[in-house]
Amino acid sequence: MRDQGLLITSVSLPTRELLRTPGWVNVNTMNRTPSTPAEAFQTLLEGNQRFVESTRLHPHQDADRRASLAPGQTPFAVLFGCSDSRLAAEIIFDRGLGDLFVVRTAGQVTGSEVLGSIEYGVGVLGTPLVVVLGHDSCGAVVAARQAVIEGTNPPGYLRDIVERVTPSVLAARSSGSNEVDDIVDVHIQRTSELLLERSSLLADEVAAGRCAIAGLSYRLADGTVRLVASHGPLQRTAA
Repeated sequence: MRDQGLLITSVSLPTRELLRTPGWVNVNTMNRTPSTPAEAFQTLLEGNQRFVESTRLHPHQDADRRASLAPGQTPFAVLFGCSDSRLAAEIIFDRGLGDLFVVRTAGQVTGSEVLGSIEYGVGVLGTPLVVVLGHDSCGAVVAARQAVIEGTNPPGYLRDIVERVTPSVLAARSSGSNEVDDIVDVHIQRTSELLLERSSLLADEVAAGRCAIAGLSYRLADGTVRLVASHGPLQRTAA
């Protein structure tokens, strides 16, 4: 059965109170493609709130939307996240076809293919937001932490994933943190910074205010997201 949401057509409450109203929907962000980093970020937060409260609207998932996208795509966010099967972006942010340009690797580790994909989303498709999405109890972080503690590495290409997460483990340990979820936050922060360091295109777009990076940590049990890193204009400015 389709989740039913409470449709708010006029602003009768302060924004902060609306965000606490179960099932509220901002029709402005539902009916148009966000064009700024702040609008894109707010749209994702609103969708996640609907997901958490089981009031999803399943937007942009019908035949008309599918047909309208055949000539081309204009997603409003690049979603770079962990490959974990419980981290399905369009579901946890209540979005649909053509909304998100999704790039996923185990442990959201970064390589040339990832950077090229993100640069395509930002530089060619013009998306105003890049999200780095990690989650609690991440298996890649657990494996990297274990490798550091035991001085061992897994076989095959799993070793490459562990080696790319290991700097985050070491950084967390140097600051006194050794718990998996603390390392997850550090890894999200470091990954966000790495994108800017390695991609001059992305760094230029963020510096110009045309794009922003949001590092989010997802909780598997309750479905919420928490901001742990940010670069660029994620907040709306006063008119």
